[in-house]
Amino acid sequence: MKVIELAKAEKVPFNLDGRKMFVDQRVEIIHLTLGEGEVLEKHTNPFDVAIYILEGEGVVETDVESACVMKDFCVEIKAGTPRGVINTSSNKLRLLVVKIFDR
Repeated sequence: MKVIELAKAEKVPFNLDGRKMFVDQRVEIIHLTLGEGEVLEKHTNPFDVAIYILEGEGVVETDVESACVMKDFCVEIKAGTPRGVINTSSNKLRLLVVKIFDR
């Protein structure tokens, strides 16, 4: 068994509060915290992604649609789809980004 504590997890290589909670060849789980008004800019990845909201409210958007999300919502985004996340509240938006490499 391997236990990862959020505060000690490896940071993501971009300028947001993200931590790598689990990484292997099939899947990667990132814990991401966005502060008030903070944005994960739209970007594209060659793998499917599931975004699970742990706390707060925000908007998950692609080039063709957007969804208002809050605690216990999950959004699936297919590979190759530009996606971004915006914290629309005055509180923290905490989420898990699950990158699914194995198809």
